Amino acid sequence: MNENEFAELAAGAALHALSAEDERRFRDALAAHPEWQTIVESDAAAAGLLAETAATVDPPASIRSALLAQIAMTPQGSAPDADEPRAAAPAPEPAAESPAAEKSVAEVPTRKPRRWGRAVFALAACLAVLVGVGVGAVALNQQLNRPASVVALQEIEAAGDAEQATVELDDGGTATAHWSGSVGKAVLVADGLPSPGEGETYELWFVRGDAPVSAGVFDVDSGEATALLDGDMQAGDAIAVTVEQAGGSPTGQPTSDPVIVIPTA
Repeated sequence: MNENEFAELAAGAALHALSAEDERRFRDALAAHPEWQTIVESDAAAAGLLAETAATVDPPASIRSALLAQIAMTPQGSAPDADEPRAAAPAPEPAAESPAAEKSVAEVPTRKPRRWGRAVFALAACLAVLVGVGVGAVALNQQLNRPASVVALQEIEAAGDAEQATVELDDGGTATAHWSGSVGKAVLVADGLPSPGEGETYELWFVRGDAPVSAGVFDVDSGEATALLDGDMQAGDAIAVTVEQAGGSPTGQPTSDPVIVIPTA
């Protein structure tokens, strides 16, 4: 038995899919070649992956379909070994065969097809990895696609010069401005902020003395909002919010009295 055939038997053994005869051949070969133990351990680890809890997460249908299609096209028998005699190509059937010829044909060794070829075993192990990775990919995707306002807020909170100021809203909610000179960003976090009327939106402003500078618009979700102000905040700026028409003030200046004003100096 060569190493390739042993590797196929090891795959079947890891999945407890060997016949009694193949199980015996597998044990005998391992006893004769202890250096092949690494193959056994590798396949056992892959089989363990197949049995882990990741299997409880349904993989995308496309992966399952691709796997089944590949299994259908993958031969389940093993190729003849280099050290085993090969049967000659079929010849035209003679009129009569001699007893010696019948004996010669009978002595050509045959190999039973494996119930689980090594290629299929590898495909299944890859599927298990994809399923497990899929769970982590969801979390990774959420991490990579965080809103810019959330990322900025974390940067500000991690800065050594992070500052914040909070005011109470008329409806009982709160609004907190977070900023950092070293980061160069400011974020407004509101809780209990009523949704604007139909066709309206909230607009942010940096107020420098008597000159308001638009810092973008933002939406409210169930009374909560985390909004990154556009532009650079300067020392002494106040942060204000007004209600404007959808898309923001058409004049570039506030068209209503502010509903939030947060001094930062």
